[in-house]
Amino acid sequence: MKKVLFLAVLGILTLCGCTKGSGFQKLDEWTEIWKTGQQTYFGYPANQESELQDFYEWYVSTGMDRVNLNNAGDPMTDDPWNMSTQAFEKEVIEFFTPLYGFDKDDVWGIVTHSGTDGNNHGIYFGANDLYNKTGKLPIVYVSDEAHYSNMRLCDLQNLEVKLIKSDPMGRMIPEELEKALDTTKPALMVYAMGSTFKGAIDDMQALNAVLDKHPEMAIYRHVDAALFGGYLPFTEYRKMVSSKEQHFESIAISGHKFFGIDSPSGLFLCTRKVYDNQNNYNVTYLNDNMKMINCSRDAVQPLKFWWLIQKVGYDKWSEQANGMIECTAYLEQELTKIGWPCWRNEYSNTVFFKRPAPEICSKYNLALGYDEHFGGELAHIVVMQHVTKAKIDGFIQELQ
Repeated sequence: MKKVLFLAVLGILTLCGCTKGSGFQKLDEWTEIWKTGQQTYFGYPANQESELQDFYEWYVSTGMDRVNLNNAGDPMTDDPWNMSTQAFEKEVIEFFTPLYGFDKDDVWGIVTHSGTDGNNHGIYFGANDLYNKTGKLPIVYVSDEAHYSNMRLCDLQNLEVKLIKSDPMGRMIPEELEKALDTTKPALMVYAMGSTFKGAIDDMQALNAVLDKHPEMAIYRHVDAALFGGYLPFTEYRKMVSSKEQHFESIAISGHKFFGIDSPSGLFLCTRKVYDNQNNYNVTYLNDNMKMINCSRDAVQPLKFWWLIQKVGYDKWSEQANGMIECTAYLEQELTKIGWPCWRNEYSNTVFFKRPAPEICSKYNLALGYDEHFGGELAHIVVMQHVTKAKIDGFIQELQ
């Protein structure tokens, strides 16, 4: 079926002179199949309306595609590594600093390879910060429905981790955290700002209230906000991702989700105090300043982030974010109208529901899940910029 579709599309494009083949049949077939299917890619948090076409036109026309750049070292210094785009990377961090409630005089950050890279830094920086303050390695506390990268990274860093039970909607239960706390060791909290399948947000204020009962215990709070950290700062719910309001030390956000960067990337921000308390590796050619994990970082991703800030910017991102929230409510409403069991967490752009027929799951690339609390087999839709009300109507019609 997909091959027939490809041949039809390819024939139309060839007739109108709208396509330029690579010369490799397998690659051309894959390209056309992907392009015709991307607008029904509903199950995963990818913005399919990337605004980087003119970036690539500039990139190739200026010959920058033949220049080898490498962002090594600290981009927040006034004397960056000169074979880099760190001056632009610093401007990207400065743009996002107030959006995540950090003080411009007490912030440090980088453009990361992905949300997982940001979480790796959050856990690594948190463990170092706590160890350097107390002489003890922390216990990591994370909900059992948080993204699996957090558990894997604790294993990678050889840190003790306790999975805290979540409620049916996927939020860490404060009473379960209280029962699990070992107050003889520092606590490294990883808060989920949008769990993988249900789009749950840990109640940081309630969890912080549990931690406040133990002033003798050193605490570090990292927020895994891969998707929700992208759009929430541009909505009325912006306090949800504010360090000032929620009292976290670091946060990780993806660039390839809400912001529409076309390959994995992200942001990691923390307080300057945390960065200054990291173990330094005195690398002479990097101004004796090397505290982050990665020796080399992608130098093109900061340019893409910077480009999107100039081209899209706060106002258009606000329009997109609020449109996503409106369409999420619409999806939930329309599913309810036809009697299709569905659920959504507050502030979330994810609706999970009873799993439909396999052909619908395949056509719309739905992510699949399973939970006895909600009847067993489930699927979800993550409402991104390309998931419009008209496309939702088409999906609902197919369900009916």
